[in-house]
Amino acid sequence: MFTRFEEFAANSMLGHRDSPPRAQGRLHFTQDWQRSLYGLALALSKAGHFEWEAFRQNLIGSISSWEQLPCDNQPPWDYYGRFLEALIQVLQEHSLLDTDELQSRLSALKSDTQNTDSRSIP
Repeated sequence: MFTRFEEFAANSMLGHRDSPPRAQGRLHFTQDWQRSLYGLALALSKAGHFEWEAFRQNLIGSISSWEQLPCDNQPPWDYYGRFLEALIQVLQEHSLLDTDELQSRLSALKSDTQNTDSRSIP
């Protein structure tokens, strides 16, 4: 069940290029980390660490950057990969994230995930 903020955030993206994947009208996550990432972004914005619109603009920028890559150099489409990139960017813009620590943790997480199952993160 959405709170008012969550409903606002989700609805602000409907029908726009940054709209998250949906199945039968509901948000669609194929992997657990995607749901967690979406929830983290909502929680941080709701707590006032950044404006949701600032995050959305970073997401739109991330999607645009992917779209502008030449097809032969373009990685496969991954909405939540772009979502993660946008969240990292907005957290860095608001001095909420140490880039070196993030890279270290992402590398460890990728390694753990690859060793335990097929769930992958970007």
